[in-house]
Amino acid sequence: MRLLSLSISVLLAAGLSAQDIHFTQTAQTPLLINPAAAGVYDGWERVIINHRNQWLGAGTQFMTTNIAADANFGKSRMNDKAHLGLGVSFYNDIGGDSKFGMQKGSLTLSGILPAGNGHIFSAGIQGGFASRNADLSRLNWASQWNGTGFDQTIISGEANNSTSFRYIDAGAGLFYTYDAGQNSFQRNNDFKLQVGFSGYNLNRPYLKYATVDGDRLYRKWIGHANIIGDIAGSRIAYDASLVQVIQGPHKETIIGAMLRYRFSDGTKITGNYQDAFVGFGAYYRHKDAIAPSVMVDFKGFKFGVSYDITISALRKAYSGGSLEFSLSYTNLSHALFKGRRR
Repeated sequence: MRLLSLSISVLLAAGLSAQDIHFTQTAQTPLLINPAAAGVYDGWERVIINHRNQWLGAGTQFMTTNIAADANFGKSRMNDKAHLGLGVSFYNDIGGDSKFGMQKGSLTLSGILPAGNGHIFSAGIQGGFASRNADLSRLNWASQWNGTGFDQTIISGEANNSTSFRYIDAGAGLFYTYDAGQNSFQRNNDFKLQVGFSGYNLNRPYLKYATVDGDRLYRKWIGHANIIGDIAGSRIAYDASLVQVIQGPHKETIIGAMLRYRFSDGTKITGNYQDAFVGFGAYYRHKDAIAPSVMVDFKGFKFGVSYDITISALRKAYSGGSLEFSLSYTNLSHALFKGRRR
């Protein structure tokens, strides 16, 4: 089992050297998907927490936690004037026996332009400061096998140089939203379309590992789309999403679909209260995993849970999956800067 853990640790570390973190519940990680999404939502302030336990139950842990907050500045109550979105985020990704870790904090700024009739355009930029580190002394090496087990008192002969380094990176994106609900107060007839394109690691930061210097992080390109619509004459709505990520030779496609049942009606005129719903569906990561998902939205709080079921060749080595949680809160009416908004 230790050999398997070591192998997985090395493979994961190699992948992380070229590829950024990811979550299955992409709709709950807007600042990781597109900087232009900062401030583009119904409400005034928003806070989101994401946590993912990769390969649950394995001999070693791989966990990622993300905390993000964004707010609107200068937004009118009718959302008919240009305004700014400002966001901050921090994530901690750590895993494997070597505790290979990546930490990153980012600041995001977006410009949001409502164009009337439910059309909204935005553009955003993001700057981040990241660090990567590992403790190779925690690993077991083949040279430490004594015939019955690993003995760390045996000199491995492997160099344990520092693997810590820091870097600055940059991102930018464009985002378009069409919200038919802004054109009509009719119940059971809402429709929302969101489409965006973004780039991360645009400055291609250098990766300065102990034995490798001069390697650079691949730029990451993301295209995404989301459609939410009511099924006429019912309390049911559909929610479909597509995210395509390309980072150097790495590609990731995530398709999501969910049916939502509205169990409480919000206010269509004042907007102080939103519809409350419970949703059931699944995400599909191409050639990798299927993730059943449940989402509950109530009074500005949104809680989601999903479980990745591995369907790739990795299942031969480990048959478990990955558990992911998300929790967000959106301030709908009592904004911190409410006095400035008309």
